[in-house]
Amino acid sequence: MHTRLVLLSACLLDPITGEFLPETAVAVSGGRISALGDDRRMRALADASTMVIDVRGAVVTPGLVDGHLHPISGSELTHGVDLSGCTDLEQVREALARGARELTPGAWLRGWGLDPNVFGDLPVQIAPFDDVLDGIPALLLLFDAHSMLASRRALELAGVDGPRTFDQASAEVVCDDQGRPTGLLLEDAACELVMRVAPQPTRAEHRDRLAAALRAMAAAGLTGGHAMDANGNSLDLLTELDAAGELPLRLRVAPWCQPGTDADAVRALIEQQGVGGTLWRTDGVKIFMDGSIDNGTAWLERPDCHGESTHAFWPDPEVCTRIIGEFHRAGVPTATHAIGDAAVRHVLDAVEKAQADSGRGVRHRIEHIETMPDDTLRRFAELGVIASMQPTHCCDFTRADHTDNWSRRLGEERAARAWRCRDLWDSGATVVLGSDWPIAPYPPLGIMAGARHRRPTRDLTQEPHGPGQALTALEALQGMTVNAAHAAGEEHIAGRLALGCRADLTALADNPLTTTATDLPDLPVLLTVLDGRPTHRDPSL
Repeated sequence: MHTRLVLLSACLLDPITGEFLPETAVAVSGGRISALGDDRRMRALADASTMVIDVRGAVVTPGLVDGHLHPISGSELTHGVDLSGCTDLEQVREALARGARELTPGAWLRGWGLDPNVFGDLPVQIAPFDDVLDGIPALLLLFDAHSMLASRRALELAGVDGPRTFDQASAEVVCDDQGRPTGLLLEDAACELVMRVAPQPTRAEHRDRLAAALRAMAAAGLTGGHAMDANGNSLDLLTELDAAGELPLRLRVAPWCQPGTDADAVRALIEQQGVGGTLWRTDGVKIFMDGSIDNGTAWLERPDCHGESTHAFWPDPEVCTRIIGEFHRAGVPTATHAIGDAAVRHVLDAVEKAQADSGRGVRHRIEHIETMPDDTLRRFAELGVIASMQPTHCCDFTRADHTDNWSRRLGEERAARAWRCRDLWDSGATVVLGSDWPIAPYPPLGIMAGARHRRPTRDLTQEPHGPGQALTALEALQGMTVNAAHAAGEEHIAGRLALGCRADLTALADNPLTTTATDLPDLPVLLTVLDGRPTHRDPSL
């Protein structure tokens, strides 16, 4: 088979041992690693049509994979005013005022990444921005992407003037004591009331935004992602990019299963498994067991400080248990969003029941796992449930002193068991790391760094939140290579530097295992290779 690519002068880092391989060069044929050896031998495999790249001592790892991200919806949700850097209400007002000045008459203003901590002790509502948004239809997505603020004009255009009821038990149009909407919309069903009257991008615009987001991810060192969105025309867009050779990430896509999903819809999700293209496929189903702690829609065993987060996303959680059992019998892995301790426990119970009824053999996952008690730890390894974690959520949205919104809602006891990456790892669970982009930034080196230092990205001098839950440098690398491959059932063909494995590679300017955690996000990504073709190449190579 023709040798398509040869990398020379490489330091090949084994993510299992943390040691460098004795070989210094790698050859690629048919999208797989076809040979490893010294530079002279690998160069001899090349002909005039082979791409030969001297990486000049760069450290080459298996391609980094984001274990949980939303590339398709994220490319749309991050359009508009970036509020993610705002730390108080005045900064938000200033950003919105700048955005408003650029609008044409009647146009909608979009904002994203709004941190509820900017409200301090005030309720999260649109009132602080009423004068800035006077007469302007606006939607401001909170950072958790489970809630948004709608301006008075946006609510008016949508005909939302009071409370509503939804199939999603956690969805709510939040209203004041007089039944008037405060502007806060909780969960998809409520947000959709206003979203559907807002202008939507054209197909071409959505495609271009998605392509640009994926290219940026490749430049950050990502070769793949476990994509937790497949709604609307998502799969059509992936098909189009894949066919055009413009898909720079290998994507494993899990379409959603929401409350209200009937038997026909469950069968359709099962039949959809395996659909895909060269670099993407549908594999698994995304389920929501609860919402988020920050907006009071998580499912906790005890209410939060506001008396909220007391119930599941599903009006009857046992319906979700039954559906997980149906997917299990069909061999379909589930990835269930479970943030609160009650939600995590329920999903573990559901998987245990499914295994008791139908045996094992399906790798289910729980996503986020933001707080949980000791007695649930061992069950991940016992049941073979993957722990999908996003450490930068702990870094950037909570504080070591527990004065942030998330921690105050939970109280000291539960806030002290935040994002238990270390405990899960030590219990024998397979821990996969990801960003949940657009909730948090996608650069994988930042995610690996956050898993190690657990400090706020904006100010690394601050104290870490739960330093005892930090991972080692090697564990952080494994969380985005070998463990991500295991979660996808691909440990024999991905996540390693070995003959026959996929030629998905990331080349860095230095060793990520010896680079300090605080410096790791700035480590240059010199080359990203997907399926044997470069998707990013630094000008120095």
